[in-house]
Amino acid sequence: MVVLAAPAQPAGLSDAANAALARAFAALGDSTRCAVVELLRERPRRASELAAAIGLQPAGLSRHLRVLEQGGLIAADAIEGDARVRLYRLEPHAFASVADWAAHMQAQWGEQLAAFKAHAERGSRR
Repeated sequence: MVVLAAPAQPAGLSDAANAALARAFAALGDSTRCAVVELLRERPRRASELAAAIGLQPAGLSRHLRVLEQGGLIAADAIEGDARVRLYRLEPHAFASVADWAAHMQAQWGEQLAAFKAHAERGSRR
């Protein structure tokens, strides 16, 4: 009988880092927010520009922007000369953390699958 171990937590990943990852994944769990991220990959944009590109009213987009900010995925900067307008941009460090976590998980499952394959091959030779 083969027992697969649960994927190990990356070395040094704190409870705070786990919580940050959970917020990031929750923020990305909506197609509208993913569309916002895709648009911001090109360049920083105003909320009104994002809303027009996605086909939402600015008021409808504000909740999505807030969730992305709380997830640490985007930040907003004031535009000089107009304190009412904010320019939204991606926070690269948050995406790097998500990518690092995903790479660790991929490596972990690769090891698990290789071990299972070796076990299955040993069993088929018997």
